[in-house]
Amino acid sequence: MRLIATSALAALALATGPVVSGSAQQDNLIAARTRGSPTAPVTVYEISDFQCPFCAEFALETMPTLEREYVSTGKVKFIFVNFPLPMHRNAVPAAELAMCAARQGKFWQLHDLLFRNQEHWEGLAEPGSYFLGLADSARADRDALTTCLREGSVRALVRADAEGAVRSGAHSTPTFYIEGGLVVGAQPVETFRTVLDSIVRAKRGEH
Repeated sequence: MRLIATSALAALALATGPVVSGSAQQDNLIAARTRGSPTAPVTVYEISDFQCPFCAEFALETMPTLEREYVSTGKVKFIFVNFPLPMHRNAVPAAELAMCAARQGKFWQLHDLLFRNQEHWEGLAEPGSYFLGLADSARADRDALTTCLREGSVRALVRADAEGAVRSGAHSTPTFYIEGGLVVGAQPVETFRTVLDSIVRAKRGEH
């Protein structure tokens, strides 16, 4: 495990985290991939790649506990940041699928389906048909999704996510940007508890 605290200057420069809001559309898409209360005192940016096996491990095995203990209780909100790595051939199409689904309020449904079925689509030469099948399972509007993917309108948003992740110091996935520091890797839930409990106490002025 690596917990990397950024310098004061870097923390100031990255105060908004890996995702920078802008237009109303961008803000809506950020909200669509946020878990937790907007007033939660702690924000975690989950920098992830849908084809990364360690990201799947975190999403399926660790996140449910964190959601129960920190998100549902209003202590922490998680924002998903796309960081498709070059060695993963289908990571960008998967990210674009999820972002198009986000326009329909279906981001988390596709997020879960992509990770649960990762082994079935990661090696496909043309994953498009399989991805549309997942979208059907999520009850997304297929016509709207197909149009979004064909137009490539979310491609720039995925690229902006990745650029923001790099600026925040991420080099691999998953990486978690937490209040000016990084937790690197699919760490056990105990590691996240230690980090998050410490930050929550500090935010509340507790010792």
